[in-house]
Amino acid sequence: MEAALSSLPYLMDGLLVTLQVTLLVVVFATIIGVILGVGISYGPLWLRILVRIFSDFIRGIPVLVLIFFVYYGLPAIGINMETFTAAVVALSIFKISHVIENTRGAIQSVHHGQMEAGQAIGLKFHERLIYIIFPIALRRFLPPWINSVADTAKGSALVSLIGVVDLMLAMQKVIGRTYEAMPVYIVGLIIYFIINYCLSLSSRKLEAKYAFIKE
Repeated sequence: MEAALSSLPYLMDGLLVTLQVTLLVVVFATIIGVILGVGISYGPLWLRILVRIFSDFIRGIPVLVLIFFVYYGLPAIGINMETFTAAVVALSIFKISHVIENTRGAIQSVHHGQMEAGQAIGLKFHERLIYIIFPIALRRFLPPWINSVADTAKGSALVSLIGVVDLMLAMQKVIGRTYEAMPVYIVGLIIYFIINYCLSLSSRKLEAKYAFIKE
C-alpha cells in the first residue's frame, strides 16, 4: 500500500486526463445529441431517417470497436489523430447516439397539447421549444443523462488501450514498476467510486431542483 500511496501524484495526473476526456465527451455529446434529438423529433422526414440510422448503428457497436476504428482504421483513408483526440472523438460519437435517444424520449413524453397551446397563443416554433417543451422535458432528460455521464467516466478507462495515459493506464504503469497490483487497484477503485458517487449526488440534487416542473 505504501508504494501505491507514494505513486498518488502520478495517479492524479492520470485522473486529470480521465476528467478531461470525460468533460469534453459530455460537452460535445450533449450539444450535438440534443440538436439531433430535436431533429429526430421535429425535423423533416429525411433528417429523421438519417439520425435514426446513425443512432441505431452507433448504439449497436461496442465502444471499444469504435475507439479502435477511429484510431487504427481512419488513418487508412488519410485521417490521422493523436491518441487523446481519437479517444474523445470515438467516445463522443458513441455518447451522441445515446443523448439523441434521451432527448427524443424526453421531448416525445411531453403531451402534444402543450405544443398546440403554445401555437395557439402565437409563439413561434423555437419559442415553444425554449419556453414550453424544454422545461418540461428537462425533468425526464436529466436522470438518463446523468447515468450517461457516469458511464462516460467509467468507459473512459478503455482509452488506455490506445495509449492515452489516463487513470487506468497510470495504474498499470505503477503496477509494472512496483509489482504491487492489489494496493494500486484498491486506490483506483476508490478514486473511480468517488467520481461516480459525486455524479450520483449531483443527479439527485438536479432532479430535486427541477422536480417542481409539471405539465
